[in-house]
Amino acid sequence: MTDSKLVNMKPVHTVLESLDDNKVKYKLFDRCRVEPTNESYEDAINFAKSEDFDVFVAVGGGSVMDTCKAANLYSTNPSAELLDYVNAPVGKGLPVTHQLKPLIAITTTAGTGSETTGTAVFDYLPMKAKTGISNRALRPTLGIVDPLHLLEMPERVTAYSGIDVLCHAIESFTAIPYNERVPYPANPNLRPAYQGCNPISDIWSKHALTMTAKYLKRHGMSYPISGLNRDYRSKDYSQDHKLVPHGLSVVISAPAVFEFTAPACPERHLEAASLLGADVTNKKNADAGAVLGDKLREIMRDLEIPDGITALGFTKDDIPALVQGTLPQHRVIKLSPRPAGEEEITEIFNNCLKVY
Repeated sequence: MTDSKLVNMKPVHTVLESLDDNKVKYKLFDRCRVEPTNESYEDAINFAKSEDFDVFVAVGGGSVMDTCKAANLYSTNPSAELLDYVNAPVGKGLPVTHQLKPLIAITTTAGTGSETTGTAVFDYLPMKAKTGISNRALRPTLGIVDPLHLLEMPERVTAYSGIDVLCHAIESFTAIPYNERVPYPANPNLRPAYQGCNPISDIWSKHALTMTAKYLKRHGMSYPISGLNRDYRSKDYSQDHKLVPHGLSVVISAPAVFEFTAPACPERHLEAASLLGADVTNKKNADAGAVLGDKLREIMRDLEIPDGITALGFTKDDIPALVQGTLPQHRVIKLSPRPAGEEEITEIFNNCLKVY
């Protein structure tokens, strides 16, 4: 499985040549949509159901890999409806209890590592918002990361992939502690995949921040921004349909989000800012939000990130719809260290109409 652009590029050609050389029979699906929707998922699922495939191979970025995970999940349980496994409250959030086929994920980008995760994200068109499926059963059997694939990445894809890593690392590091995530399920297998900050994820979050701070110049409010997209099309991405790349939709609200969450755990926000290169000498806890927010704005300027959601075509009149698209994102907003309801989310969106 791949997309209509990558099918003509070296990473896919290399895989197909290898399969041919080893006389492996295969069928090619190249209709994976960049920023997939429920409709594009259904297309891939129907393709996967057309034959009893032994193995799935995904060659592409997160959109391709997530689509392939969904195709594997639903083709191996053909009686399931799409919303059965989709995270509540959008879907039923049912646990995955059947065996999936092996999945080999070959990434062509450098984002947050879909080749290692049990998550598949998509735009749910009836709600004009992003949602997803999260279960460890979706994790690829094998992930292959070839650094040479980055030579094929366009400039904007590189920038938005990197900024996605940065924002989600801060989000993970400043999330509610894992042992405060409620409600506690009776069965550990029913725990959401996203549990909150913990000693293990702290290590990798800080490492990711250090790496992005060093190399970049050389993940719930982003979802309605991309899902409710007016008519934004980004350079270096498919022009076939309107598209706000995921990394862009994440970072566009990041300064406002972390300025809001900082009072809940200021020490962690200051530490994150320091890892990104900010001078936190003599900074008080009350300064944490401003320090981190300003550092993010500096990085965003350097990467030529558009100036707020107004630059993506949104206006103040769109904020109520953006808020309604955010509220169902329990998977992520319940990890906020500071509770955020309709009023708070409205304020945050107002604060990210402009970034600079």
